[in-house]
Amino acid sequence: MNEHGSEGAIRIADDVVAVIAGLAATKTEGIASMSGGITEGWAKRVSGRHVTRGVSVEVGQVETAIDLRVIVHYGVKINEVSRTLQQNVKEAVETMTGLQVVEVNVKVEGVEIKEEESKTERAK
Repeated sequence: MNEHGSEGAIRIADDVVAVIAGLAATKTEGIASMSGGITEGWAKRVSGRHVTRGVSVEVGQVETAIDLRVIVHYGVKINEVSRTLQQNVKEAVETMTGLQVVEVNVKVEGVEIKEEESKTERAK
């Protein structure tokens, strides 16, 4: 985001938006973690640059689009958790940055089974 005023310019970096989105995502009930994927591992090794795990953003002058890759907890209603996730991320980014979030795309890449649940299932 670039904003020019009489006091000077304001620019919000893509990484800032990504961090806000990632934190909002991990605080959403039903989300176990963010999914890194192999491309992020390669990008970090090749560029030496830290890539926010499971989050990619495109930031324009006044708008942003966000893509999230997540792991959900076993047993949750994935569609409901994903909708809540979209709302939480949109609200957090818009509130903190003033940018308009035009879309929050969610890709569920896995399901996390808690160790206690898997032990209980094996005992049956």
